Amino acid sequence: MITDKLLRVSEDQALTTTAVSTNTIDLSVARDVGEGTALYMNFAVTEALANGTSVKFEVISSAAANLGTPTVIGSTDAILTAALTLGKNVVVRINPDIAGKGQRYLGARYTIAGTFNAGKVTADVVETIGDGRKFYASGFTVA
Repeated sequence: MITDKLLRVSEDQALTTTAVSTNTIDLSVARDVGEGTALYMNFAVTEALANGTSVKFEVISSAAANLGTPTVIGSTDAILTAALTLGKNVVVRINPDIAGKGQRYLGARYTIAGTFNAGKVTADVVETIGDGRKFYASGFTVA
């Protein structure tokens, strides 16, 4: 996975209450970034979340730079705090806006349940994802 500083919407953003990303991506004009080659937003937990109940990670678009009145174009279900440990990556596909033209600004929203007192996330738009943490059984023979 290759990242680009200009495609980073959150960098070590503290998650304590429901919020939008600290940065936005200005697409210059309203456009549907979900059409064509699949794009993803990778949410990397850079500090384990603590004490809250869950987080829902969403990719949003908006006509406003502050991401007001957003449209959700990709999301996860609520993920329990216990699963959001240091190093955890959550990936959300940026879905196409069928029969629409999209919006000018792209960002993320973190919908928090409960009260967190620790936890940070970095979020990037990426084209490919990789999971270098998979291990498969060995010791078999192919005949």
